[in-house]
Amino acid sequence: MKSEPSFSDILTASANGWSQRDSDEFLLSLAVPIQRVNPLAQLPLLSKGEQFRFLWDEAPELCIAASGECQHLDLAGPRRFELAQRFSENIFGRIQDAIPIAPSQANPRILLSFSFFDQISERKRSFPASSPLQAILPRWQLTTHGFNGWLRLNGVPSNESEVRELVEELWIMRDQLSSSNENEFSISQSSIPGICQSNKWKNCYEKALIQGIDLVNNGVLDKLVLAVRQSILLNAPLDPLLMLGRLRKQQSSSCRFLWQRSEEQAFFGASPERLLVVRNGYLQSDALAGTAMLNDDGQELLKSEKDLREHELVVKSITQQLLNKGLSPHRSRSPRLAKHGQLLHLHTPITAAIQNQQPLSLAKALHPTPAVAGLPRQEAMQWINNLEPFDRGSYAAPLGWIDNCGNAEFRVAIRCGSAVGNRLELTAGAGLVRGSIAEREMQEVGLKLAVLADQLDLIEPNIQLRQFNNRAII
Repeated sequence: MKSEPSFSDILTASANGWSQRDSDEFLLSLAVPIQRVNPLAQLPLLSKGEQFRFLWDEAPELCIAASGECQHLDLAGPRRFELAQRFSENIFGRIQDAIPIAPSQANPRILLSFSFFDQISERKRSFPASSPLQAILPRWQLTTHGFNGWLRLNGVPSNESEVRELVEELWIMRDQLSSSNENEFSISQSSIPGICQSNKWKNCYEKALIQGIDLVNNGVLDKLVLAVRQSILLNAPLDPLLMLGRLRKQQSSSCRFLWQRSEEQAFFGASPERLLVVRNGYLQSDALAGTAMLNDDGQELLKSEKDLREHELVVKSITQQLLNKGLSPHRSRSPRLAKHGQLLHLHTPITAAIQNQQPLSLAKALHPTPAVAGLPRQEAMQWINNLEPFDRGSYAAPLGWIDNCGNAEFRVAIRCGSAVGNRLELTAGAGLVRGSIAEREMQEVGLKLAVLADQLDLIEPNIQLRQFNNRAII
C-alpha cells in the first residue's frame, strides 16, 4: 500500500462493508500493517484470553501466529479433505475484507490440522491427541515476512456498533504488540522443565521393527515406515514456545509449528518435509527419504544403494499421484542433500502447474507419501495399524493453511511431540526397505527423537543413556 491506513480509513471501510452486506452470514476481516514484531515471541500477548494458539514459523521467511476461533469445523472421516475445502470456500466467500489491497502475506487464512488415519482409534488412544482435528478461521492472525508484518482480526459483528468495537480492538492490539518487550532471546534463554522419568522406547520398538523388516525382505511390501512413541514425564508443565524458540536456531531450515487447543494440551514440532506448497498456480512437493547419521558429510548417503532405492520409491509415488490428477510433474534427475539440524536427508523437489486443481484435493492425493507410510500404500497402512500399539493421531499427517487466493502450504507433521500438562510424548519413525538393518534403523529413530528431547534442560541421573554415534539418546 502507498500509505498506512488510519483508524478512520479502516472504520469507514468496515462500516461500508457492513452497510453493503447481502446476508446475515457476514464475516468482517480487518488488517493493519505492523513493523518489526516477532510472531513467535508475541504469541502469548496475541493469545491472551484465547484457548486456541497456532504458530507457523519459517522465519525469516513467512511466519504466522494466530489465536482464537472465529469459525471452525471438526475434521474426521474419509471425506475430511473435501469438507475442509468446502468449509474454506464458504468462509472466504463470506468474508468482507476491509483492506482488500493488502499484500499476499496479509491474506486471511484457514488453518488446518488433519489426522494420519481417517479416524483416530479410540481403542489405541492412551494419551490425549490434539483432537478434534479442525479447520479454523482464527480470530487473530499476525503474519510477518522479514521485518514487514500485518495484524488481522476476524469477527462476526451483529450491528454497526460491534463493527466499531472490532476496529478499536484491532487498534489496541496493534499498539500493544508494537510496544511489547517480548523478544526471541528471552524465550530461547528460558528454562525448560527437565525429565523425571522416561520409558525405554527401544524395548517396545524392536519386535515391531523385526516384523517390519521381514515384511519388506520377503516382498510382502516394498517399503514400510514404523514409528515409535517415547513417553516422558517432566518436572513441570511444558510451554511449547520455549522449545520452539530453541528449535528456530537449531532447526532453521525446518518449519516450526504449533497447534494448541488449550493451555495444557499442545502438538508441536519442526518439520523438514513439505507435503504441498501452492503459490500462484504452481505446486511443489518434497520427496524426503534417506537419512545420514551424525557426523556424516552425506557422501555415503549419496552412494547408498539402499537409501537411494528408498528415496526413488518416494519420488516415483509422488510423481505418479500427480500424474493421476492430470498434472505434468517435473523432478530433478538425482537427489540433493538437505541438512536439517544434525540430520542429513536425500531430497528431490517435485513441481507442477496445478491447472485449476484445488489444493486440498491435491493434499488428499499425496497423503500419506511413502516417506511416512510405505508401499503399496493401503497395505502399508494396514500393517502400520497392526504393528504400532498407539494411534498416530496428528503424527505424519498434513498440517498447514490455505488462503483466500488459493495459495496453500502443508507440512508433514514429523519431528514432533504432544504435551498434556507434565507429560510429553515424542514420535519418530524409520523407513524399512529390503536390506534394512534393525540396529541402524534404531539409531536413526533415536536421532529423530533427540531433535526435541535435546531441548530439555535437565536429565535426572536415574535416566539410562546409550551412546549412538557420540550422542546421548534417551
